[in-house]
Amino acid sequence: MEQSISEFTLESTGRILCVDDEPSILSSLKRLLHGQNYEIFTVSSGKEGLAVLENNPIDLVISDMRMPEMNGAQFLEQVFSLWPDTIRILLTGYSDAVDMIGAINRGNIWRFIAKPWNDEELLITVQQGLAHQYLNAENARLNKLTQQQNDELKSINSSLELKIAERTSKLEKTVIDLRHTLFNSVKVFSSLIELRGGKLGGHSKRVADHALLLTKKLALDEKEAQLVYLAALLHDIGKIGLPDELISPPFELLSPEGCTEVMKHSEKGELLLMPVQQLHGVAGLIRSHHEHYDGSGYPDKLSGKRIPIGSRIISVASDYDDFLMGAYFNRAYDTQEAIEYLQMNRGKHYDPEIVDAFVAGLNETGHSESKEIALAPDELVAGMELVRDLMHEDGFLLFTKNQILEQTDIEKLKLIVNVSKQPYIIYIKQVLNSI
Repeated sequence: MEQSISEFTLESTGRILCVDDEPSILSSLKRLLHGQNYEIFTVSSGKEGLAVLENNPIDLVISDMRMPEMNGAQFLEQVFSLWPDTIRILLTGYSDAVDMIGAINRGNIWRFIAKPWNDEELLITVQQGLAHQYLNAENARLNKLTQQQNDELKSINSSLELKIAERTSKLEKTVIDLRHTLFNSVKVFSSLIELRGGKLGGHSKRVADHALLLTKKLALDEKEAQLVYLAALLHDIGKIGLPDELISPPFELLSPEGCTEVMKHSEKGELLLMPVQQLHGVAGLIRSHHEHYDGSGYPDKLSGKRIPIGSRIISVASDYDDFLMGAYFNRAYDTQEAIEYLQMNRGKHYDPEIVDAFVAGLNETGHSESKEIALAPDELVAGMELVRDLMHEDGFLLFTKNQILEQTDIEKLKLIVNVSKQPYIIYIKQVLNSI
């Protein structure tokens, strides 16, 4: 058994076990995955793999099919039986379709990849597998917390009036915390999209901000507005698995085959989020955000008010930002050209009411931004409110905008600063007694 030199840290994104009886294959897998900040275990047999799983929490297993004593199908069948939450990927050059189908069914295998593999395809498959596991784990955790709160609520019914008031207050705080946790999880997923860079860098955040302003202009209620905002943050999550050659060029320059592949991203985005029950509404909006008001869009050819209003909002906000970035056409539009395109397609691609509200919002001036003050970690005090997301030096999200800092948060941040030896500037809402 071989383990990567670095210990498991906050920066790690998953523990991966590679099983193959060929040392050269294990060496290639380790070399490919090592630069991705994973903790990697390598073994040469299914028996050794089971021993590793008994002593280590493994997130994802990559196993060869043809191995002596215990083949990949038999090994992954035992993994599924004993550790069903571990993602299972079968690596094979074996062409017998009947055995392959049997292996997939018995081991409930998540994906299989043919040898010789494509490095980019394998990396993307691993990333998607770990994201899938995280979504399932987060869903289970939230459901468990919700069930715990439901059980507490039953006991409250038999308590005195004062106890009812106290427990109700705690329940309300827990619900807020759950929503905050879900919101933070969505922002983490959105950050994964941003990591692809290029035309996706910053796009989701800008679209979400435009969409949120539209929900206010259109007087949507708070619950629906939050749903639209979350869907806007994740509307391009289905593009995570696309190769750079389909993301970097403008859409109009792609081949017909490339266009077809890109156009699948709204359906893929829905499928990625469906395992999380709390994101079903978000998934539905993502599926329909490329539908056109005249019925010429995709994937379901919906038209008019049959398209969810959240999807109609995201369509306008996303296309506007794409025009400015040069993601659709062979050159970037300026603001006026982008507005003219939206107006020219009122009633065709876009809901006329939403286009009018969007243009009116862009033309409005005099909106004051929240005042902020920059502080070092040692200057923070519990109760302060963040006005910007706080990112770790390695790119992952530490704290979110509008989060109220508690003393434990401040201590955690100080510890991170001491370990990393990097300065952190925290932007908080300016209040009279904070200076």
